[in-house]
Amino acid sequence: MHTVRIWDLPTRLFHWVLFVCVVALVVTAKVGGNAMNLHLRLGYVVFTLLLFRLLWGFVGGHWSRFVSFFPTPGRLTRYLGGRATTADTAGHNPLGALSVLAMLLVLGAQVGSGLFSDDEIAFSGPLTALVSNATVGRLTEWHSHWGQYLVLGLVLLHVLAIVVYRLRRQNLVGPMVVGDKTLPEPVTAARDSAGTRLLALALLGVAAALVYAVVQLGSRGALG
Repeated sequence: MHTVRIWDLPTRLFHWVLFVCVVALVVTAKVGGNAMNLHLRLGYVVFTLLLFRLLWGFVGGHWSRFVSFFPTPGRLTRYLGGRATTADTAGHNPLGALSVLAMLLVLGAQVGSGLFSDDEIAFSGPLTALVSNATVGRLTEWHSHWGQYLVLGLVLLHVLAIVVYRLRRQNLVGPMVVGDKTLPEPVTAARDSAGTRLLALALLGVAAALVYAVVQLGSRGALG
């Protein structure tokens, strides 16, 4: 057996901070009222995290890169046919990869729709002034109903998968905490050095600046 660094520190921090933020977003949305101020700020944090993950998916550690786990037909066929290689499952297995990509897409849609949402009570997204009232209404409907249901469904599916794999004696949580995985044969280890962590911090700063710029568009649109 070989112990290999699979998940670099930036990926692990992204995963757990995103998890906490999503839970907090659901809670604040249900509470409503003054909690919506926190809901809005958490939405900006998730927006920043998603942009960071998009960038990190191209330059991050080996198993964090989209190319390493994208569920190609070949990988899916091997996995479903019981012929998966160690490289197919060292990071996200093909089914897990589908779940991860779906979660990123759904959260992206949820954040995007939230920027244009207005509940006409206590919450108004920063970009509502840039679109028509009809568009605001449609995006608000998506954000508060279907988008929320999809997020909850994917979170529950994710938790269920963790439980199922745990029953099959495969620990998915441990490696996402410590970074290392014990595998039957060696695979490429993820880069996880001080240099890569500084790069991740710089990319996080870029992502935060982009979010700030997007939010400011709404302020300029309202003044215009």
